[in-house]
Amino acid sequence: MRKTVALSSEMARRLATPNPRTYIGSGKVSEMKSAIHALDVETVIFDDELSPGQLRNLEKVFGKDVRVCDRTALILDIFNQRAATHEAALQVALAQMEYQLPRLTRMWSHLERQAGGRVKGMGEKQIEVDKRILRDQIGVLKKELESVRRHRKLYRNRRVSVPIPVVSLVGYTNAGKSTLLNQLTGANVLAEDRLFATLDPTTRRVQMKNGKEFLLTDTVGFIQKLPTTLVAAFRATLEEISESSLLVHVVDISHPLAEQQIDAVDKVLSELDVSLIPMLIVWNKVDKVSDPEKMKAEAKSRGNVVCLSALNGDGLDDFCNAIQEKLKDSMVWVEALVPFDKGELLSSIHRIGMVETTDYTENGTLVKAYVPLRLARLLTPMRQLYVSP
Repeated sequence: MRKTVALSSEMARRLATPNPRTYIGSGKVSEMKSAIHALDVETVIFDDELSPGQLRNLEKVFGKDVRVCDRTALILDIFNQRAATHEAALQVALAQMEYQLPRLTRMWSHLERQAGGRVKGMGEKQIEVDKRILRDQIGVLKKELESVRRHRKLYRNRRVSVPIPVVSLVGYTNAGKSTLLNQLTGANVLAEDRLFATLDPTTRRVQMKNGKEFLLTDTVGFIQKLPTTLVAAFRATLEEISESSLLVHVVDISHPLAEQQIDAVDKVLSELDVSLIPMLIVWNKVDKVSDPEKMKAEAKSRGNVVCLSALNGDGLDDFCNAIQEKLKDSMVWVEALVPFDKGELLSSIHRIGMVETTDYTENGTLVKAYVPLRLARLLTPMRQLYVSP
């Protein structure tokens, strides 16, 4: 039975800079080669991105039967296995092709050997043909994804016409975002204890106990050193985040590398330019830490953190209350006279806004409330009807 081994701390070495030819030093390459042959290894995985030249040189040293896989290729493979919808498959295929394009030279080295030195450039010609085919396929995929992007934009525009606040769940992969969505909405979204279980955004309506509503969107999980090709390919999906009224950063607080995961998510969010959107931090899986009460006390002292367990529902009420308070910060104050024949609009104010007072007059209902900006725009003509005494 063949084995797959990853480069672990036992086979790591500190270098000032990566070796331009083989990423690691020649001594470590020789050590790994011996281990590969001794263990009959089939795949060697590097926890970093390797250049095309480094991949080619390492495969030459390790032998043609050994696959050298870098971090990006591994993540793309996982994404490919998780892609359950047409959109996700398109996005992953695009990222894979763009990753493969500069690495095609490894696939055609056998043609140069077959030429025997008598016909120059035989392999090079085949490489150029293959690159042209791949570029054409990339162009087709980009057009399809642009169509998907336009469709998503139309969908978001329709959603804007219904002025309900949008809350997006973001966080490291496997932090529990889908479980939280399911717990709040009964959405039955796939939630498994594995990396990248969710690739497509899912939006569901959440109704709190006090009758208030908001839309909750589950997004693709992030990871340290997320490949730029994936960020670009998933642009249509990640644009859902930029349309949010509030971001909820879900953290697996029980994970030993929670701080590093938080930094990784913050880095991706900075690349998406969403720093102006308010954020709430959620420490999930608090039931798995050694001292849950101490963790809850620390979260309370920070002020912007809510502790919960999405799996068993502990802390969901605190979470919903924190969402309501955060959404209030993004709302605007209005005083409007709503005509009696606009009962549906008045209902929306009570459902998604925060009403301070209502007074019934001869001409309609005078409402003083905090409402989302989208709803405030709909109320503009009615605000003009009201003149403060």
